[in-house]
Amino acid sequence: MITDPIADYLTRIRNAIKANHRVVEIPASNMKKGITKLLFDKGYILNYKFEDDKIPGIIKIALKYHPVSKLPAINEIKRVSRPGLRRYCNSKELPRVLNGLGIAVISTSRGLITDKEARKLNVGGEVICYVS
Repeated sequence: MITDPIADYLTRIRNAIKANHRVVEIPASNMKKGITKLLFDKGYILNYKFEDDKIPGIIKIALKYHPVSKLPAINEIKRVSRPGLRRYCNSKELPRVLNGLGIAVISTSRGLITDKEARKLNVGGEVICYVS
């Protein structure tokens, strides 16, 4: 049993990047699917596929690397809010990652969005993770 599935999701991605893997498979949940869609929309991963034919479903993520230098698109991915210590921010206190070059994934009443979108919509929420 995993006590923090989001931390496991981020750790699997981090480990796959360090091992230079092209694809990583992760057990699916709605929160993980939302984070995956957000990472794809912002250009941090190459592609993804949800396979829901099994219980639990599986998310296959194709990691993105630079074609010449082979450096990964994700330099750092870090869990912020965790089960033992939840981190909440209002719209005025939302964090900036690398002075705006990275993203913070925020769980709001409007779903999972980035810190920039949350500032634009003037909503706060739980800070899930930082990606740079």
